[in-house]
Amino acid sequence: MTERIDVAVIGAGQAGLAASCELTRAGVEHVVLERGKVAQTWRGRWDSFCLVTPNWTIRLPDGHYDGDDPDGYLPRDELVSFFDRYADGIGAPVREGVDVTLLRPTSSGFELRTGNGTIAARSVVVASGAYQRPHRPPAMTGLSADIHQLDVTGYTDPSALPPGPVLVLGSGQSGCQIAEELCEAGREVFLSCGRAPWIPRRLGDRDIVWWVIATGFLDQPVSALPDPEARLWANLLSTGHRGGHTLNLRTLRGIGVTLLGHVVGIDGTRARFAADLAESQAWGDARYGDLMELVRTHVREHGLAMPEILDPEPFDGTAPTELDLTGFGAVIVTGGFRPDYAWVDVAGAFDLQGFPNHEDCMSTAAPGLAFVGVHFLRTRKSSLLYGVGEDAAVAAHGVAAHLGARLDGASGS
Repeated sequence: MTERIDVAVIGAGQAGLAASCELTRAGVEHVVLERGKVAQTWRGRWDSFCLVTPNWTIRLPDGHYDGDDPDGYLPRDELVSFFDRYADGIGAPVREGVDVTLLRPTSSGFELRTGNGTIAARSVVVASGAYQRPHRPPAMTGLSADIHQLDVTGYTDPSALPPGPVLVLGSGQSGCQIAEELCEAGREVFLSCGRAPWIPRRLGDRDIVWWVIATGFLDQPVSALPDPEARLWANLLSTGHRGGHTLNLRTLRGIGVTLLGHVVGIDGTRARFAADLAESQAWGDARYGDLMELVRTHVREHGLAMPEILDPEPFDGTAPTELDLTGFGAVIVTGGFRPDYAWVDVAGAFDLQGFPNHEDCMSTAAPGLAFVGVHFLRTRKSSLLYGVGEDAAVAAHGVAAHLGARLDGASGS
């Protein structure tokens, strides 16, 4: 038997919960369907995971951080507890353990197929997360099955890995943080690097995130990017561990991590890497320079004291181009994530990179279908704890307007 509801929100992370809060404010009845538990994606992060943005950036609708360490960085378990309290506090109608396997439009709205039965909804908000499918470089197919391999979603802590050196593929936030943790645990670490922007942890007497917000960097829309594929660039390199500190390729090399270019091939236990480490670091340095120019402009325009802005230190791009993986304990793939909406059967709903085609969070392919929490949906902050609430309010307004329009149409027919 098909259950009929007004609105289904898919996902109970920060995006789904924020959308639920805004729908409640708008007087829209809804349910939140979650395949696991509230904040399931956060629960699956590695053991020492913590936020890279200060706690004061947790600004969900009716749910700002209210602890005694606003300048700290919440560890995983405390963050999950925050979400549990938030869901209870806003009275989010969450149904845990409901996995949506198919979403398709119907004449009256949408059909959702789940492991618990079929649901007919007049409108749907997809909030299934910004980080959905781990990206694996094609070279991984050639890796010997004798070497332990895992994605970042499977990493827990250094002691869980077999003994031996570790190769980390990918130098974004996760890759650099894991490489640092492994090195500090006494493991020999090799890091295959791509292009990633880096920032100092602090600039002047403020956390760099304050500057990123103040300069308007996080408010930049997709149109500010050089091309749509730039949405797949790595996030700004940073870490919140030990009270927060600067983390980049220079600091990792300084503690003993061996840096490599990006992986181009693996044949059994022989791995080959491009001679592009210097080029990748130069790209990261250029992005640092771009952000520092935004800081200088903001300081001049607002009459602030100019913080000390250092030029990047010289970088030696020399790196091995081959590596014998015999005896390695593990290869960890941290190559970022890609959108994954294979379960959404809506023609024309996504672009070539797999991101939703939308106007103010509302799908341009299916009336009544909304998206929240997607990386760079409306702006750089669309998926962040600091910015997802804005998109949630926009989506809730769009859903309410859609439902009102359908009611008006039904009344006039």
